[in-house]
Amino acid sequence: MGSMSKPSGLGHFGSFLLGALLPTALLFFLASDRVGERLTSSISSIGNGYLLNSPARQANLTSDGGSASAPAGDEEEEEQDRFPGLAELLPRVAMADRTVIVTSVNDAWAAPGSLLDLFRESFRNGEGIEHLLNHTLIVAVDAGGFDRCRAVHPHCYRLEVKSANVSAANRFLSKGYLEIVWAKLSLQQRVLELGYNYLFTDVDVMWLRDPFRHINLYADVTMSCDRFSGEPESLKNSPNTGFYYVKSTERTVAMVRYWRAARPRFPPHHDQKILDNIKSELVGELGVRIAFLDTALFGTFCEFRDGIDGRVCTMHANCCIGLDNKVRELRGVVAAWKNYTALPPAEKEAGKARWPYPTRCRAARRAKPAPIKN
Repeated sequence: MGSMSKPSGLGHFGSFLLGALLPTALLFFLASDRVGERLTSSISSIGNGYLLNSPARQANLTSDGGSASAPAGDEEEEEQDRFPGLAELLPRVAMADRTVIVTSVNDAWAAPGSLLDLFRESFRNGEGIEHLLNHTLIVAVDAGGFDRCRAVHPHCYRLEVKSANVSAANRFLSKGYLEIVWAKLSLQQRVLELGYNYLFTDVDVMWLRDPFRHINLYADVTMSCDRFSGEPESLKNSPNTGFYYVKSTERTVAMVRYWRAARPRFPPHHDQKILDNIKSELVGELGVRIAFLDTALFGTFCEFRDGIDGRVCTMHANCCIGLDNKVRELRGVVAAWKNYTALPPAEKEAGKARWPYPTRCRAARRAKPAPIKN
């Protein structure tokens, strides 16, 4: 009996030790699993190789849910390199429904007293829309524009454009102008791939009232136009890519890819002209649903209406050549809007308030400047 007591004591001790270690081992396993996930996530975001989305999140982004999935593998890595940090920035800018307002500037447009200042001022002077500046991403295509943006605005992104000088005023259809419009379209495609809707607005659009109440809920794209036919879904409308909203779906990602791929078919045109050329293809071949906005609500210098009423949401200085001309005309727009909003309700309803006629812009278009050599 005495000889059996030692093994029996060791057996009880071993059982006790094993029972104590098992819960500890289980806790360590669970903790290490969570740490591993966090470590993987942390390592993935170090340096310039920004992860755009986790694989699980990408798998949940479908066209039915209103979002498009990000590309995977080599294509995703290439997009990360082209747009570093964009995926981390968008959640800080987006609204609750994953919509981001996007505009673009360069050094000339962002200079003090130029278009960027007028653009931001229009939100502050508008009717209940100043908060939308918090959801606006300003994309700068050069260092000067980026520095100026960071001095006045909380959400700025630097888009590298190295194929042309993009810092000057860049007249319509100049090489710099074309590189800017196509570069910003590639970034907009990436925004859609990351599962965000966007409303792109040129920086020469003055915001007056909330435009989102006029966005067509059933369309993939809701777009302003130079001239409105009277029918929102008619392809006879001439699209204007200076102000348009796009839902994030698989179909709209395919649309932007198709749009960009069409560039060599119509040299040397810009994105708007090519969209006008292929809009029937987008509807017929890809099934894209496009709705156009009435110029009575989204004013333009192309189809100019001089009356200021209780409906107008924006005024766009399109059909206007020359940065100085745009700035001068838009200062008149801002002043007219301030005068209108200061009127008593009865005088507003009388309908006597008027926008100043864009004399300088019309004169510049009639002058027909010499062709630009790229």
